Amino acid sequence: MIASVVMSVWGTASAASRGARRPPLKLAWYVEDAAGVEIANQQGDEPINPASVVKVATTLWALERLGPDLRFETRCFARGTVDPAKGVLSGDLVVQGSGDPDFNVENAFLLANALNQVGVHKVSGALVVNRRFWIGWENGSAGADPDPFKRGMLMATRLRQALDPKRWNGTLRRAWRDFATRRGWTSAKPPSVTVSGGIGVDGDVSRGELLVVHRAKPLVDSLRRFNCYSNNDIERLGFNLGPIEELIGLLNVRCDAPPGEIQLETTSGLGTNRLTPRLVVRLLREFRKTCERSGVNVESLLSVAGCDVGTVSRFFPRLVQGDAATSVAGKTGTLTSTDGGVAVLAGFANTGEGNLAFCVAVPNAAGRLKRARSAEEQWVVELLASHGGPRPRACAPPLGEADDGATIILVAGE
Repeated sequence: MIASVVMSVWGTASAASRGARRPPLKLAWYVEDAAGVEIANQQGDEPINPASVVKVATTLWALERLGPDLRFETRCFARGTVDPAKGVLSGDLVVQGSGDPDFNVENAFLLANALNQVGVHKVSGALVVNRRFWIGWENGSAGADPDPFKRGMLMATRLRQALDPKRWNGTLRRAWRDFATRRGWTSAKPPSVTVSGGIGVDGDVSRGELLVVHRAKPLVDSLRRFNCYSNNDIERLGFNLGPIEELIGLLNVRCDAPPGEIQLETTSGLGTNRLTPRLVVRLLREFRKTCERSGVNVESLLSVAGCDVGTVSRFFPRLVQGDAATSVAGKTGTLTSTDGGVAVLAGFANTGEGNLAFCVAVPNAAGRLKRARSAEEQWVVELLASHGGPRPRACAPPLGEADDGATIILVAGE
């Protein structure tokens, strides 16, 4: 049965590239059953760039180090005096982040409403943030300014804009309308905090009187969003987790990897990273163990084709429909040019013969990513068919928005 999978997938890839100058697409894969027994292996011990599959390792690390229930807090302070009757903070508004990697404009709307409730509508001074405050997505290290002060100034600029409807652009106005509709708020009356004195970055030095606290949704929900959307800003967790060398050390032990075989440059999968398909499957097995110890299931952290929005359902439509729907929970990896481009799909396939952990990759896929994914999709479909057919798995609750599950604590006036 495995031989038929090999021949059909390789034949499809070769036919698609017939007449082209570039060599035909070639797949590498490795598959194990639930007991860790090897089921299929084609170049499974050759190093590949796993791309965003690295996020599975970062997710494991975050669960082990921080726990699934961690809720990051973002605190707002008045460095000055508040006159609730006039709605004015005479002084600076200081926003101290704790490294929340998934704080977005919707969370800023919650902050603006809370500040209005404690009597702050106008700030005569500056909006000051610390260097662990984030808002919006940056595309990980590829988009983040390496200068922490400049990065902080960008975050402060974004927050100031999100708090003040007069500064909104079309994107923010649409975000507000969607937010208000979801929460049943009056869209014609958005909360507003205007800042007259500019922006700054020194929020850890002098804070002032605590006004409100924004407590984020549990970390497990943010990790699921990062994995489903394959968002590279999962790298922001590094501020709370430690240097990447610690992640490499953890994986070396957990995956029983030979020295030097695990090479990671980033925690998002950007850049030059190295794992073999066999090691990716070992990582998946260790990830599942960590999930079990943490009291969560893999469907709560990986994208399930046919259940969740995100890259798995978008790139592999045949896994969303028919008998295959909901049978695969996985993580995609894509690099358009690094290492000649690569497409990867790794995860768990639920079959009539049990749950299989797999990794399938197409190296040197630059300019041919769509065809590479199609070949991987065919490989998965035939893998399911050759092991008793696909079996559905339970879907996790619908993927939430950035503000879902967040809570606000009003401190001023208590």
